[in-house]
Amino acid sequence: MTIDLTQFHDAFFEESFEALDSMETALLKLDIGAPDKELINTIFRVAHSIKGGSATFGFSDIASFTHSLETMLDELRSGGMQVTLAMSDLLLKSVDVMRAMLRAVQQKQPINSQRVSDLQFDLELMIAQKNSAPAAASVPPPAAPGPVAAAPAAVQAPVAMVSRRWEILFRPYPELFARGNDPLRMMRELAGLGELESNADVSALPAFADLEPQSCYLAWNLVLTGDVAESAIRQVFEWAEGDCDLQIELADGGPQAASPATIEDSTSEAVAVTSASAVGSPIAEEPAATAPAAVASVPAPPVVAAPVAPGPAAPPVAVAPQKADAVATVADSGSIRVSVEKIDELMNTVGELVITQAMLSQLGSKLEGPTAEKLRGGLAQLERNMRELQESVMRVRMLPINVVFSRFPRMVRDLAQRLGKHVELKLTGEQTELDKTVLEKIGDPLVHLVRNSIDHGIESPDKRAAAGKPASGTVHLDACHRGGNIAVEVSDDGGGLDKDRILAKARDRGLIGPNDVLTDEQVYDLIFLPGFSTAEKTTDVSGRGVGMDVVRRNIKELGGKIELRSDYGKGSKTIITLPLTLAIVDGQSVSVGSETYIVPLISIVESMQLKAADVSRLSGRGEVFSFRGFYLPIVRLYEIFGVEPHTKVLDEGLVVVAEGEGHQRIGLFVDDLLGQQQVVIKSLEANYGHVEGVSGATILGDGSVALILDIPGLIRAMSMRAAA
Repeated sequence: MTIDLTQFHDAFFEESFEALDSMETALLKLDIGAPDKELINTIFRVAHSIKGGSATFGFSDIASFTHSLETMLDELRSGGMQVTLAMSDLLLKSVDVMRAMLRAVQQKQPINSQRVSDLQFDLELMIAQKNSAPAAASVPPPAAPGPVAAAPAAVQAPVAMVSRRWEILFRPYPELFARGNDPLRMMRELAGLGELESNADVSALPAFADLEPQSCYLAWNLVLTGDVAESAIRQVFEWAEGDCDLQIELADGGPQAASPATIEDSTSEAVAVTSASAVGSPIAEEPAATAPAAVASVPAPPVVAAPVAPGPAAPPVAVAPQKADAVATVADSGSIRVSVEKIDELMNTVGELVITQAMLSQLGSKLEGPTAEKLRGGLAQLERNMRELQESVMRVRMLPINVVFSRFPRMVRDLAQRLGKHVELKLTGEQTELDKTVLEKIGDPLVHLVRNSIDHGIESPDKRAAAGKPASGTVHLDACHRGGNIAVEVSDDGGGLDKDRILAKARDRGLIGPNDVLTDEQVYDLIFLPGFSTAEKTTDVSGRGVGMDVVRRNIKELGGKIELRSDYGKGSKTIITLPLTLAIVDGQSVSVGSETYIVPLISIVESMQLKAADVSRLSGRGEVFSFRGFYLPIVRLYEIFGVEPHTKVLDEGLVVVAEGEGHQRIGLFVDDLLGQQQVVIKSLEANYGHVEGVSGATILGDGSVALILDIPGLIRAMSMRAAA
């Protein structure tokens, strides 16, 4: 039966992009000259998996490029090459190229073959230059003087004192090469652990006319002698897990040494049979149309692996318990991919249940009699369960903010190199969780802020040295929960903001009067004005005044706020406060006549009762009241929404001080405060249309609809009314 592999494409692309992100992160952590071997293995595994998956699906261009990349990574793993700055840059460019190739194939667009071939040439040139250089340091010296039979480099190992003799039966399934595995590479790794004796089993080899170039027909009986742990042997075969039968046993006869001649003869036989059957050796030369296995030397990701049956001639071989555990671990990943649309549907259903539960609770509170108490007790339990369900569904939409943070190490590295600066990126709070929708929209504002910190904030090394600072500057991204919201901070230890320069620029442009006195907050708010920039020259990084106003607008669209602090000469900090989710809002219920409105708690500064003496009328601004040294305008909600209030006298109602964009504050005049509550947001635009001053609606426990106020929108509406 033929399996339609296109059904696995989406999963392959999604996992490949995630794997490339982890590969890029590992590359950025590599130390020049002395890299961590585990990081090298992580990078190799990613290239390994993408190459195998690409070969399985027939994406030959990707598999071919990854083959060259994997060859270099294999040299790094074996110690044949050392990590240099040029190599690190080349590997990072390879990640970009692989990402672009995957995206092009995913969108069924042509691959930029020139870019791919240029980079592939650079990779192969670096490998060739290594191979042409003297390699005396990589050749082990002979154990003793005297003639020694020359063994092939692929399996040559120095003769040493040994303590164990392992017998290994390695019987691959026919699909081994299609999964991207290379038996010769495994044997080279085994030979590096001790003395290897190899005998190929060709009993399953069919007639020449029946040979399939992509199928593996060989099995191997191996004897490894040396002071080697079983776990080290299993690690060599971990790539072929699920694609072979493997048996590893400790021989009873005690340690014995294999002669170099035996190694040479057995290996030569294996190589000869492999080449004759064209089973995918990297050095085999065949037309691309008939040898897709030639570019497949890594296993495909587990999600795309089709069921594999062992070859007809392969007898069942017992598998050690450790392998069975490993296979079970791969099969049970502990997670499941669900589309966002399904989660949104679930969230809407839970929201409706919350509303229904509130209605039942309100009805139950009015009942009397012996069963009323039991009913109310049951409804109270239902309310607790509904809240737990609501929080559980909200957590399903939550993702760690590291999803956004992970893009910055590479960006900071490249931008710092480009500007000739030394910048260290510090990340904290990466596991702080945020709603997926918020995460998707917070990325671009953070990119603007980080780029500004590097370009405008961090000084050049000579300027930092003159100021008594370390040559390397620091950009710090931090995320944490704060007061029921998420706070994301971007800070740097650069030069900070020059208030005098900002004021001078604002006066030159006529944004403020020549004699106006502004607080620090008001001065820093000028930076968020459209087109405002203090950059001495415009570059392709920044300086056009485009960005900070967009940052504020995007943050406000998410229901959050942004604040800027600075200490001249020491650095700056930008604080973004965001709601945990856009589906539910914490709000204060207020009444105006017979209507109920919800004011988001994040916007409320204070609630108070005014006295008639505190209110004044200013020409062109209407009614204002004094609040902490400032005069704030009063917005009568009943006038905005055309509602008949219970009172129009200011000292008989209440004023809610609310804050909008740029620390603009207004006083909302309402009849009364009803209480705080979490409400499920329903989109007004999707069901009705845009209403200035309203961000959405919710359904209350009595079934009535309450509008959720948009404070920045109300401020704009008030300004328009005043202008009219």
